[in-house]
Amino acid sequence: MAEAQPFTIEQWYNFLSEGKLMAVRCRNCGAKYLPPKPVCTNCYSRRLEWISLKPTGRLITYTIIHVAPERFQQFVPYAYGIVEFEDGLRLPGMIRDIDHGEIQIGMELELSFEPAVEDWPKWPRYYFRPVKH
Repeated sequence: MAEAQPFTIEQWYNFLSEGKLMAVRCRNCGAKYLPPKPVCTNCYSRRLEWISLKPTGRLITYTIIHVAPERFQQFVPYAYGIVEFEDGLRLPGMIRDIDHGEIQIGMELELSFEPAVEDWPKWPRYYFRPVKH
């Protein structure tokens, strides 16, 4: 039997480093969370399980950032949006590999990864890019 993985942001990033998009589902009421939570906020159960998600979704909103925190100055201007995955789960992130003028609400995006470039945190960075058909 596989060892149970904790329902933490750190474990979620560990899955991302393996190229897996994971969410948490409550075994009691079925509520799903992305990113994970250690307790279901719907029924307060701790009976949770990891579930795998398809790493593609639809862009529901976005903005272009022109004034960014110091850590992100190298990317300015950059697109940042919210992507909706299966079952309505949503995740915010940078949108890359596309001209900003070509971004459209409803377009299909996929989750992509790059290794951490700083000492802390050692988590992979994720971003969204257009799905190539």
